[in-house]
Amino acid sequence: MSVAGSSRRFALAGAATLAVLWLVPFYYAVSTICKSTAQYLSGTPLSLPPSLSSLPGNIEAAWAQTQMGQGMLNSLGYGVLGAGGAVLAAASAAYALARIVFPARTTWFMVIFAGTVFPFQIYLIPLFQGYARFGLLNTRLGLLMAYMAICVPFPTLVLRNHMGQIPRDLDEAARMDGCSHLRIFRSIILPNSTGPLIALFLLQFTWIWNDLIFSMVLTTETAQRSVMNALMVFQGNYAGTTPNLVITASVLASLPTVAVFLLLRRYFMQGLSLSVHA
Repeated sequence: MSVAGSSRRFALAGAATLAVLWLVPFYYAVSTICKSTAQYLSGTPLSLPPSLSSLPGNIEAAWAQTQMGQGMLNSLGYGVLGAGGAVLAAASAAYALARIVFPARTTWFMVIFAGTVFPFQIYLIPLFQGYARFGLLNTRLGLLMAYMAICVPFPTLVLRNHMGQIPRDLDEAARMDGCSHLRIFRSIILPNSTGPLIALFLLQFTWIWNDLIFSMVLTTETAQRSVMNALMVFQGNYAGTTPNLVITASVLASLPTVAVFLLLRRYFMQGLSLSVHA
């Protein structure tokens, strides 16, 4: 056997091993949500469920006990409004930084970019103290404002690089027709940035949906709690006796982000391709 053939077989064996290891957690989750509590505790973790009869009951119990409907509704609002507002604000800032000449432009970019340098945890104490002072704790508006502010810097960096690659001849032609910066931004730049905008929206939406720490610190009431916060409370209360319900709730909480990705996957891949080439 040649050296090239041996190397190829070794690479295929390694890839197959990694694929199996990657799929084991998914198999564990799927098999667990189909078991009753007694079946889960009596069998091995990776054993096959005897039937799918326990699945509807697990879904119903996990949905009710976690109050997942309220949590998903809250997270959907935080994700759509927070990610959408942040990406729109980032697009506006990126347009100014990439295509308008004004004093201290580089300084303003570094100030915005600094938001991606520091760990998010350092914002928690100032945010908590400020929110407590101004009455924004346990409010949807307060948590939404925090998400929007945190999600602005990274999209600004990506969109600034992308918008800088759009031919400036388009701007000059538009100005000759009497277009303002707002009209150029709305009618020329945004239509040519659809892919990156949707890709960034999906990334920021996923981050907001999966966030736990800001929701846990800034909200303590069920009415404003995100789905991940509700899942954390449920896991702390029930993990010792009903692990199959905890995993069922975790799977349910992850389905919306999977659905959004599948819905926008074409635009997401297009946006990644444009960002890489930029």
